[in-house]
Amino acid sequence: MTSMIVKAGVAALIALTGLSATAPVAAAAGPDFAIQVQYRDRDRDWRPDRGGDRDWRPDRGPRGCAPGLAEEKASRMGLRRARVVDAGRRVVVVAGFGHRGPDRILFANERGCPVIRR
Repeated sequence: MTSMIVKAGVAALIALTGLSATAPVAAAAGPDFAIQVQYRDRDRDWRPDRGGDRDWRPDRGPRGCAPGLAEEKASRMGLRRARVVDAGRRVVVVAGFGHRGPDRILFANERGCPVIRR
């Protein structure tokens, strides 16, 4: 009977030390609250000699998925004789021939041409 009480006491002692060791770790981050306004100076740079096009930047490429990039990506994915069939506002459809015959891949019309469906 005494060995059972000793074991229960040791278990309670281990549980209390584990609980006290985790409390400071959980409270390590204080309640910080801050409001920050961030902007970059080059985004605010607008010159009227650009013809009123504020979004034009010479270092930026096309915003959407370029048809040539979609064809190259489809051919790297294993589509032979890849060609752009349809290029809409949201998707670029590339058709060609896969291992089983005619196949098509849908790319999102976003930067990097992410694959929607194969």
